[in-house]
Amino acid sequence: MTELRLRLAARVIVLDDDDRVLLVKFEFSDGRVVWTTVGGGLEPGETHEDAARRELVEEAGLEWGELGPPIWTRTHILQLGIRWDGQTEIYYLIRTPAFEPRPRHSWAELNAEGVTAIRWWTLVELEAADASFGPSRLPLLLRELILNGPPAEP
Repeated sequence: MTELRLRLAARVIVLDDDDRVLLVKFEFSDGRVVWTTVGGGLEPGETHEDAARRELVEEAGLEWGELGPPIWTRTHILQLGIRWDGQTEIYYLIRTPAFEPRPRHSWAELNAEGVTAIRWWTLVELEAADASFGPSRLPLLLRELILNGPPAEP
């Protein structure tokens, strides 16, 4: 059996003062549509923290300094083109006042990566939505995070 080729990625759970979460909509060429947190793959020589801050600016227009410790990790297997069999992600949490997302990338650049929308979601909206989320248990995980705070270990 061959070794899985996993891309390293950083994601950010952006929660505002009203516990709304900022999510990005990805539409894949195979028809899948997934709402997930801000983030993406590491570029060569980039740390997870650097990638998380870069993705915040590119996808949401949010400049952020120091990130807290990772709170979640996830490895999932999915077809990511011909180079990758899946992705291993580290999730960071930031709390921010509400803001209007203004991606630094143009919508043409975001669309080229499969990003078609970005918006704030309440927990009630997440739990009632007929949508796919990444991770699939995102509404449950966010409920636990909001009620209990970050876990001691990712």
